[in-house]
Amino acid sequence: MSATINLEKKHFPVLLDEIIKIISPQYSGTFLDCTFGQGGYSEKILENSKNRVIAFDRDANAIKLSEKFKKHFKDRFEFNHKRFSEIKSINSKNIKAAIFDLGYSTDQIFDEKKGLSFNSKGALNMKMGLNHFSAHEVINKLDKEDLTKIFKYFGEEKDAKKISQAIFRKRNNNILKTEDLVEIINKEKKNYNFKINKSTKIFQSLRIFVNQEISELIYGLINAYKLLPINGYIVVVTFHSLEDRIVKFFFKNYSEDKKVSRYLPSSKNENKIFEILNKKIIIPSAEEIKKNPPSRSAKLRYVRKVKESANFEEFLSKFKNLIEIENIGKKLC
Repeated sequence: MSATINLEKKHFPVLLDEIIKIISPQYSGTFLDCTFGQGGYSEKILENSKNRVIAFDRDANAIKLSEKFKKHFKDRFEFNHKRFSEIKSINSKNIKAAIFDLGYSTDQIFDEKKGLSFNSKGALNMKMGLNHFSAHEVINKLDKEDLTKIFKYFGEEKDAKKISQAIFRKRNNNILKTEDLVEIINKEKKNYNFKINKSTKIFQSLRIFVNQEISELIYGLINAYKLLPINGYIVVVTFHSLEDRIVKFFFKNYSEDKKVSRYLPSSKNENKIFEILNKKIIIPSAEEIKKNPPSRSAKLRYVRKVKESANFEEFLSKFKNLIEIENIGKKLC
């Protein structure tokens, strides 16, 4: 039996070679693919007939491919149609690594039903699966103060207030669709010189909010730590500054001694549960970016677990404001 599956569409798993070097699947073990997607990481890991993969994905579109994997790899592959924050629900020991790829595939971005792109037409959606509300409800139901918070903190949009006010005025007698939102953004940001599309940050913020990506990432990291044995790895690929900031803090805060001042010695960190094996972030090579341009914004960080029992209050407190903004979504449930 061949060790690979002929995927229907061409897909490039980001930083695949670098991740394989980190997790060393050639020595066999069980691995968590927390963002199964189009199966690139899982397929590579399963080339070793002694390996097992437990995969997660909230996107229902991943189920069809997972069935092919299950048929091909039998009991060496398990798929869970769940959010990756729910990885604590699995019953498995001696997991070697948990891999998170926080990007979206080209198929997802250009899927008109998902409506992730500002080039889409019709009703706003942005639901990746297992959601409680859509971007349509966010734009057409939340007040301008809530919209401003979402745009400002999740999209880091400096014109958040102005755009929110324009949305509020425009929807007075209208149900806003994707093209209406793009029109509003273009009008309100007309005096800027842009290297990226004017709508990028607003659409990013809506996607994060609709899919509750902040709390997903925070609890996904915490639960991965709890599930892994000593010497297990957490490997994360991020694609924008907000999620990278969360991963960086989680890894650094729980791996280094505390330094109050450069003039004073560091104090011992009792919550030191990780070892950072590579201080610098890993980014795609020029060759990979040429082959797969969307990979250009990818950043890879990883740690090795060295201690059991941790208190994550500081981590949760650090990003409490972002979680509270996500909780605005309860108004729509």
